[in-house]
Amino acid sequence: MSACLAAGPARGPDLASYDLIAPQLSGGNDSALTMWLLMNAARAAGVTERVRSFHACLGPLDWPSVTYQGTVWPGVAELAALQSTAFGLPAGQHTQVTRTLPGPGGSRMPHSLLTEIAAYGRFPRMGSKFCTKAAKESVVSMAWTPYVTEMSRELGRPVRILKVQGHRRDESRLRSTMAAFRTVQVNSARIVDEWLPALEWPRPAVREWSQDHPRLRHWTYDSVPGAGDFQGTSRCSCSLCGFAGLRDLLLAVARRPRLAALYAEVETARGDRLRPDWSITDLIRHASTCGIPDPGVICPDNGPDFTALERQVRTQLTQPPRKPVGLAAHHTGRTLCEGCQATT
Repeated sequence: MSACLAAGPARGPDLASYDLIAPQLSGGNDSALTMWLLMNAARAAGVTERVRSFHACLGPLDWPSVTYQGTVWPGVAELAALQSTAFGLPAGQHTQVTRTLPGPGGSRMPHSLLTEIAAYGRFPRMGSKFCTKAAKESVVSMAWTPYVTEMSRELGRPVRILKVQGHRRDESRLRSTMAAFRTVQVNSARIVDEWLPALEWPRPAVREWSQDHPRLRHWTYDSVPGAGDFQGTSRCSCSLCGFAGLRDLLLAVARRPRLAALYAEVETARGDRLRPDWSITDLIRHASTCGIPDPGVICPDNGPDFTALERQVRTQLTQPPRKPVGLAAHHTGRTLCEGCQATT
């Protein structure tokens, strides 16, 4: 555990100066670590009652729960809630939110990211990561509104919010340049600062820490649920993320073939690819013919939520896309292996 303790939290702000401390939990390893670091700091500052955690649920696009050898392994949303309470936060201080759209009779119904991609006509790209903005950040920001409304009346000033996220510097080139602390929003209702307490933690230290908290680690990180070998996907949350690496995508395609097939329908109908270099169709072909890597477990995706997702997506595909297909990113095919060309 020495490596973990040596990493420590990134230098943070004065927690006592905030009215609402809002960690955003993805359900992954970094999310659990961030909650641990935050709650330690909040207890030291005597402000745990100001902490309210949030999980932006992606519905069927999140890694789901699975049953393996008679044991049920929780999905991302369940883990996010568990990560919130594991370090002392009362269950009532955790909120799960999801993007919705108007439904029959004035109701609201979930509006998934893949439904949005089908309607938009394009997959997210660097420089246009509408997935993060629309499906996660915006819905969490809207969930703050009741707290802002109530507290601003009492305080007579803008509400000070600390947004806490689990980004780490070694995750990507973009995140390597991030500041551990910055102000991200100022208006008459709220002042929002962002803190990344796990920013300096390298992946080995995160994995070492997570080995001491096995209940909080999602099954997709391992070759099979419970193996504890980190031979599964390197990421969690959104199953088929266009910003993931090749091995993660191949595992996701093999583990969730029905979801991959739905992504392929969107690709075919809209003319854009999951990534400029790899189409989901080629990834499916590679996973099915080469069988590398071994999925270890396959999700059936046969519940009512997935059926509703299929219906929503296919309905959107009957309509013209909001963005012309000609605006889709340039395709630069890359070879997966001999006989599996990502160039078609």
